[in-house]
Amino acid sequence: MGQTVEVRFKGTRKAYFVWEDEADPIRIKEPVIVEVERGRDLGRVTAVGETATKKCGGCTSCAVGEAAEEPASLKPVLRRATADDLKVHQEIRLSEEEVRHKVIQRVRSHDLIMKVSDTEWQWDRNKLTIYFTADKRVDFRALVRDLASLFRTRIELRQIGVRDEAARLSGVGRCGREYCCSTWLKELSPVNLGLAKDQHLSLNPSQISGGCGRLLCCLKYEHEFYVTARKRFPKEGKTLRTSVGAEKVIAVDIFRERVFLRNDEQGSRIIPLAQLRLEVEQLGDVLPSAEERSRQAAAAPQPTNGHPKPSTDSSRRGRRRDQPGSDSEPQN
Repeated sequence: MGQTVEVRFKGTRKAYFVWEDEADPIRIKEPVIVEVERGRDLGRVTAVGETATKKCGGCTSCAVGEAAEEPASLKPVLRRATADDLKVHQEIRLSEEEVRHKVIQRVRSHDLIMKVSDTEWQWDRNKLTIYFTADKRVDFRALVRDLASLFRTRIELRQIGVRDEAARLSGVGRCGREYCCSTWLKELSPVNLGLAKDQHLSLNPSQISGGCGRLLCCLKYEHEFYVTARKRFPKEGKTLRTSVGAEKVIAVDIFRERVFLRNDEQGSRIIPLAQLRLEVEQLGDVLPSAEERSRQAAAAPQPTNGHPKPSTDSSRRGRRRDQPGSDSEPQN
C-alpha cells in the first residue's frame, strides 16, 4: 500500500493523494505533480504517512447509510516537480493578477454585485478557478460563458466567506504578525461575542475585529483559561460579609489573584483572593465562587426516580392490616 500524502496548493486549498514508490519516500515541502479531476496540478507536500492519514479522516468513514457506495480511492502523486515545472508554475502565478483584473471588467460589464477576491490557474491551465464574495446569491451563468470564451478553458466560480477570503489573501493583524488563518490556523472555528464578554474585553467592534471584519480568531485561544480561572472568584456585584462589614465585589484580577471590594462606609480596598477567603471563613461563611457551587451541587443528595421512598412503619402497618385477625377485616 502506498504512502498517504497531504498536498497544499495556492491559499488554504489542500487535497490528499497516494505516493506509490515506497523505496523512495516523499518528503515534506517537496513540490509534486498530482493527478486531479481534470488534468494535473502542482503543489507542495505538507504531511506524509500516518499524520496525513489522520488528517484525511481515514476515508473509510465517508460512506453513510446501508446503500452507501465504496469510498473513492485517493488519486496518485505522479512525480516530483522538476525545475522546469516550477518555472511554469511561477509564470502562472504571476499572470493571475492580470487575469483577476480581466474578470473584474467582465463582472462590471454584466452588472453583477460581487467582489472578485482571487483567481487560481491549474498547473496545466485546464481549469481557472475564480473566488468571489457576495452578500446575496449571484446568477453568473452568462458570466461563465463569457469567461470561457475569453480564456478558452473550463471556468469555476467559487463563492467564499470573508474569513476564507482573508485566509487566502493574507495580511498583517493588529498584533503585527501575519494572519493566523493564513499561516498555521487551517481550520476556522466559530467565534461569538460571548468569548469577548467572558474575558471582559472591550465590545468596541474596531478593537475586537480582524482584517476580515469579523471577530478575532484569537479570542478563542485563551477563553478556556479565563473561564476556569474565574470559577475561583466571586461574581462581580456580589455582596460579601467580611471583617470590614458588607462589601460589594467591584472587579476581580485573575492574573494577580486580587479582588476589588467597596464598602459604603469604609470605601474601596483591594485584597488578595486568599485573604478574602480567610476573612469570609472566619465569619462562618463560604466564599460564593462557581467552584464552590459546583462542589455543593455534586455533594447534594439526588432523589431516586423522582419519588420519595416509603417509610418502614407505613409498610409494616399495611402488612398488619392484610393479616387475618386484624381489626380492619372481620374473621369468618
